[in-house]
Amino acid sequence: MIRAIKIVVSGKVQGVYFRASTLRVAKELSLKGWVENQTDGTVIIHAEGMENQLQLLIDWCSKGPSAARVDDCSHSPCEIENYDDFNIMQ
Repeated sequence: MIRAIKIVVSGKVQGVYFRASTLRVAKELSLKGWVENQTDGTVIIHAEGMENQLQLLIDWCSKGPSAARVDDCSHSPCEIENYDDFNIMQ
């Protein structure tokens, strides 16, 4: 079943590296949506896809790429928007 989630990640996660790594992982998992830096220092991810693939993204976000330091990773369901791809937002 297709689901949609919003993930909020805080810590040392701002910048291009975390977003680019999230994009790569999401595409490998065949997810659709977007990732964006926020002004408060968090990164927000909206992702749509199969429940097991979304869980893999949540697990990955909880650890982050090697250069990141994730302090907190929370997620919640959100509305399905039927995105065409996964993108980095400015």
